Amino acid sequence: MYRTHSLTLALCALLAGCDSAPVAQMPAAPTLASATPVSSKPANVMLAAWVGDFGGTPAFDKMQIADLEPAVRAAIKAHLAQLDEIAQQPDAANFENTLVAMEKTGELVNRALVYFSIYSGNLSSPEFREVQAKLSPVLAEYRNKITQNSALFARVKSVYNSAEMAGLKPDQRRLVTLVYNQFVSSGAELSAEKAKRYAAIDSELAGLYTKFQNHVLADEEKYLYLSAEQAGGLPESFVSGAKAIATRKGQAGKLAIVNTRSSIDPFLTYSTERALREQVWRAYYSRGDNGDQNDNNALISEILKLRHERSKLLGFANYAQWRLVDRMAKTPERAMALMQAVWPAAIARVKQEVSDMQKIANAAGDKITIEPWDYRYYAEKVRQERFAYDSEAVKQYLNLDQLTEAMFYVAGELFDFKFTALAPGKVPVYHPDVRVWEVTRLSNGVPVGLWYLDPYAREGKRSGAWASSYRSHQTQGNQAQGGPTTVLSSNNSNFIKAAAGKPLLVSWDDAKTFFHEFGHALHSLSSTVDYDTLNGGVRDYTEFQSQLLERWLFTEPVINKYFRHAKTGAPMPAELVQKLKNAASFNQGFGTTEYLASAIIDLKLHMIDPANLDPDAFERDTLNQLGMPKEVVMRHRTPQFSHVFANEGYAAGYYGYLWAEVLTADAAEAFAGSPGGFYDKTLGKSMVANLFSVRNSVDPAEAYRAFRGRDAEIAPLLRDRGFPVPEGKPVDK
Repeated sequence: MYRTHSLTLALCALLAGCDSAPVAQMPAAPTLASATPVSSKPANVMLAAWVGDFGGTPAFDKMQIADLEPAVRAAIKAHLAQLDEIAQQPDAANFENTLVAMEKTGELVNRALVYFSIYSGNLSSPEFREVQAKLSPVLAEYRNKITQNSALFARVKSVYNSAEMAGLKPDQRRLVTLVYNQFVSSGAELSAEKAKRYAAIDSELAGLYTKFQNHVLADEEKYLYLSAEQAGGLPESFVSGAKAIATRKGQAGKLAIVNTRSSIDPFLTYSTERALREQVWRAYYSRGDNGDQNDNNALISEILKLRHERSKLLGFANYAQWRLVDRMAKTPERAMALMQAVWPAAIARVKQEVSDMQKIANAAGDKITIEPWDYRYYAEKVRQERFAYDSEAVKQYLNLDQLTEAMFYVAGELFDFKFTALAPGKVPVYHPDVRVWEVTRLSNGVPVGLWYLDPYAREGKRSGAWASSYRSHQTQGNQAQGGPTTVLSSNNSNFIKAAAGKPLLVSWDDAKTFFHEFGHALHSLSSTVDYDTLNGGVRDYTEFQSQLLERWLFTEPVINKYFRHAKTGAPMPAELVQKLKNAASFNQGFGTTEYLASAIIDLKLHMIDPANLDPDAFERDTLNQLGMPKEVVMRHRTPQFSHVFANEGYAAGYYGYLWAEVLTADAAEAFAGSPGGFYDKTLGKSMVANLFSVRNSVDPAEAYRAFRGRDAEIAPLLRDRGFPVPEGKPVDK
């Protein structure tokens, strides 16, 4: 049950996102041991058991939007009946007949919501959005019917308070505790009147989340068409991709600039047309904030009011206080303290970066003052002058296909995984762009699962990059498979498809993001947990594993084997490699400040009483109080902050990336100082065993101590970014 509840929470409005985007764990569908029987051959394909090799796979080739609403409604009805059967059984509650029984329910809901997630994240359309608007409150009501099932909660509470708890294995005790806490934090102990209001708030929020995301998506589906004469400074690879998009949109001969980060970043970095840079910048950072039918400010105000009211019902002073109870940070004050410890160094670095850029502009006779739409452009000029290379030169060695093989190499060395491409048609996919690999143990060929890759941008696909799992591992899992479930994991990106016959070349930042999201996939594929609920995560910890995997992108074996020139096939020259290393902390002021501004605004919005709040004014005034440099804008401005307002995945939790980066930098120093470096066998096995395979079966703080032998410290993070480390006092842990 808990796993289904978590999934529904993530999917009521969309996938819970990674900064590059969301991770929604979509669990397995085990055979029921004792539950209301369900037809083995439902008429609706979205409810049908997954068939075929690899333990069965979703019938993506047969799904239809028309089947979605009836499938979800029927699945919810079946699951609630299963849970009622558990709640009403006459035997006294124990771990097996309550918690384990709950783990074995919800198979139909899990199947239906996998298809829902594909439509919401990868194949959205006006037709789907109509269905989504209908189902959002239905899913919210379903979630509340579970957590407000008093008889079911009474059984969970009985096990939680029982003498049996002491005799359970540690992961079993954690399962009980997680499920109990989820019930309590979702209002299971509220009075009937308060519970009714809680449910009404959830239903209203679900609809608001859907509207918010659809408004952002509508603004992202707008294109700016340019003539060939307006392409000054743009790399050939970008121009060819933009022309291909324009041709597909019926604008042959022009360039189409998509209003998503993967398109605007290179444009703002290379375009010599300053007026166009400003136009593209304003379009992107004004998403959801144009005073039109897609404006999100009123929705934000209402969302914050409802979240605040719901938190007060549960006895918390504000939403952030409620949200962080089960996080590593524990309190919003601790999370804010970490960000404030880094903020001064970040904005001081921005001041220096802007000074360096202004000198370049002055020397070129450009007669401008650096503005936000100039930052990337002149930062690239500084990079070229200081480190004698440009990003486009590096890009020639970053072919997406080669990077994919590089990830497989790292997975083999560290995780004992082998990736074998499946022939098209071997398993169903929902779009021709999607490719699939079988994952097995490199050492013995034992099946692990499948990995799906959906790499390209298209209309109806949400922006950014994210990972998801259509089926997660559980040792106690799929009886039909006769053993552990095979994992079905996926990565999703928004690269602009290269012109026919051309390699897809990506930026250094995009290469890091590609490795980052693959880290989420490896986290899922590595699981050894017994119970699917334990595949869930703690928000300020779940980004740690993926951030850590980024460090292998720039290891010598990857550089030597896979950084090959797109035209000549030559390896990246040692001189260029050294220049990249020298520039490792370049532009960290910009990157850290744009991120921290978003994270601080998120947390502050959820620590106040939002009555009469004007989101635009709050954003502006708070940034002024922080001393936000005028040349930098939030990575995600409030009206387009889907991580926070299109669902609750990162609400009051966007700080989690920085929290996880403290762990990442600390762990990376452990690898750097080990005898075998980043491929040290002993440390690598410890990483997989303590940080990846256990998922949420172990408290994150305990898991990290088991790996490192101590708590993480902030000093490695500061060193990593080239920021000064305070002297004369110990650095806070």
